[in-house]
Amino acid sequence: MPRLNGPVGFRGGGFAPRDNAWASAATLLGLVALWQLAASAGLIKSVFLPPPFAIGAALWHLAISGELWKHLSASLVRLGIGWIVGTIFGIGMGLGVGLRSAFRSPAMAVVAALFPIPKIALVPLFIIWFGIGEGSKIVTLAFGVFFPTVIATAGGVDNVQRGLIRMGQSFGLSTWTIVRSIVLPGALPAILSGFRVTSSIAIVLLVAAEMIGAERGIGAFVLSAGNLYDTDNLLAGIVVLSLLGLAVAWAIGRLERLLLAWR
Repeated sequence: MPRLNGPVGFRGGGFAPRDNAWASAATLLGLVALWQLAASAGLIKSVFLPPPFAIGAALWHLAISGELWKHLSASLVRLGIGWIVGTIFGIGMGLGVGLRSAFRSPAMAVVAALFPIPKIALVPLFIIWFGIGEGSKIVTLAFGVFFPTVIATAGGVDNVQRGLIRMGQSFGLSTWTIVRSIVLPGALPAILSGFRVTSSIAIVLLVAAEMIGAERGIGAFVLSAGNLYDTDNLLAGIVVLSLLGLAVAWAIGRLERLLLAWR
């Protein structure tokens, strides 16, 4: 057996990646810089793909004219309401699926049957049912968010150690206390990971719903700019959607750090 001549370094630090905000920002800025350089060198035709400076100028004009805030505020209201409604009902059903045997099979059969349906294809049907106003758009978002939330919540509940639940029952804790103190904290990582998926789904469905029937909203603005072949404003709207996705991802990340500090 070989003798150790010195202290052995710590070897258990693998598989623990950490976020690096500076690396993320540098990557995005580097891609934008390459895009601008390629456009300036004539490698990219501005008719098909405007350079970042032109898109920035279009965003500036939209902001100072107030048109950007008009469309963005309408989209944010729809996104917030639809996502919250779908999340609340999805978490409720996911807890039922994870905790009640009598509820599990019927509910998962419905989820398995309806989840694969493209929600964008249901937008015309929702317009027939709920009208062309805000109701159909909110229902579209809530419907798209609901099913992934059910699956994420049920999976998180299934991964909670059953020994902890049995321990709580043996101490005579009520069902609500066990759910609040044991099940929800144990399932929370999976639920928050599901939030990242459902927020992206909600943004996609928001744009689709606004393109079909809306006067205001980022989706309606992008569609109008595309019909006019106004690529500067079209890509400006797409940039706004990208920034919205980044802001939502950042907010969910902060929520994870706040609620999962105990890990």
